[in-house]
Amino acid sequence: MKKNWIYVSLLLLAGAAVGMYRLNATDHPEIEEELIVEELPLIPEETLLYGINVDGLDIIEGVVKRNQTLSTILAPFNVPYQIIDEIARKSKDIFDVKKIAFNKKYTVLTPKDSSQAQFFIYEPNPTEFVVFKLDEREIYMENKPIEFRKKEIGGTISSSLYVNMTQLGLTPDLIDQFADLYGWTVDFQRLQKGDKFKVVFNEKLVDDQVVGVDEIEVAYFEHMGVPYHAIPFEQNGQVSYFDQEGNSLKKAFLRDPLKFSRISSRYSLSRFHPVQKRYKPHLGTDYAAPSGTEIRSVGDGTVVEAGYSGGNGNYVKIKHNATYTTQYLHMSKFGKGIKKGTRVKQGQVIGYVGSTGLATGPHLCFRFWKHGKQVDWLKEKIPPSEPIAKENKMAYENILAEKLSQLAAIPYSDPMELLTSAE
Repeated sequence: MKKNWIYVSLLLLAGAAVGMYRLNATDHPEIEEELIVEELPLIPEETLLYGINVDGLDIIEGVVKRNQTLSTILAPFNVPYQIIDEIARKSKDIFDVKKIAFNKKYTVLTPKDSSQAQFFIYEPNPTEFVVFKLDEREIYMENKPIEFRKKEIGGTISSSLYVNMTQLGLTPDLIDQFADLYGWTVDFQRLQKGDKFKVVFNEKLVDDQVVGVDEIEVAYFEHMGVPYHAIPFEQNGQVSYFDQEGNSLKKAFLRDPLKFSRISSRYSLSRFHPVQKRYKPHLGTDYAAPSGTEIRSVGDGTVVEAGYSGGNGNYVKIKHNATYTTQYLHMSKFGKGIKKGTRVKQGQVIGYVGSTGLATGPHLCFRFWKHGKQVDWLKEKIPPSEPIAKENKMAYENILAEKLSQLAAIPYSDPMELLTSAE
């Protein structure tokens, strides 16, 4: 019996000691903290390049020289010809090595304990890279991470839309987007000094370098004191741009078959022909542009003619519907897949500017038929696309108010002030 009492007493003492420890730990939390924190072994971070762990690898960067091929690039890195040949054949569905081009960047990765390259990475453009894993004969293409940076720019026309937008750092792609938005509303051939513009968009950046632009978020143009807004709104599953009244800015046709070009000659019933040296009707609109400039179909339709004639040179004729037909003359060559019977979409490249046929220099002669009769394209009022539907009016009004507030906060920048601040 005495032994049992001793055993119980020991148990009680042990319980009291545990209670005192917990009480002290509560009063002094740092004690408990010291007991539960364990030091974990540090795992060294990998050094990644193109998603590849380059620890233990030598990195050699270069650019493709004239007439260099995959074989001549890899020859100094002790890659057997059999491997180069096999990987070239395997890569055709991913990236054809025959398209390796002058002045493009490449990187070779070689183990530090070997003279034979393990990886060859080629950058065909700023946003993509192709990895050739030489030792395992693997090829894959990846996209570089793209970041977006919001830009809000406002300016005033003192020379031309292109010149003044370029001075403010806007790219040709963005200028083309802007011009397409307003192509049916503003005649950019007749701008006035003092016309104003504002635009909000996102720049695409790869490695801190601008590689392109995203869709325009909202835009404003003021021509001869008249304001024109371009407000994006999704309707019927598609985002389109509308004015303040909810009318669509997009028409049944693009205003110009070339991106932001110059009209060199207009529709005329009596024009002096520069080749034939006599007065005759000119039933088209001439757009001056460098050889090779892309020619776009102004609307959806079917190619009814694609061929060559002595006066027209290489030409394409497209029937859009029972009312409208268009024709594109003097092409240097046709777009990919363009032939009689081909269905084309609005904005699709159907050919390239040239000077074939009766032409004194590179340009596009664009012709437009309405009910089978050639008419002056620039004077035609093409019916607009669908406006904001009644059931979407309230939602559109909310977005309109938000976008108008955003535009109002953008100042008009002076290009000279930007240059001074950059210095």
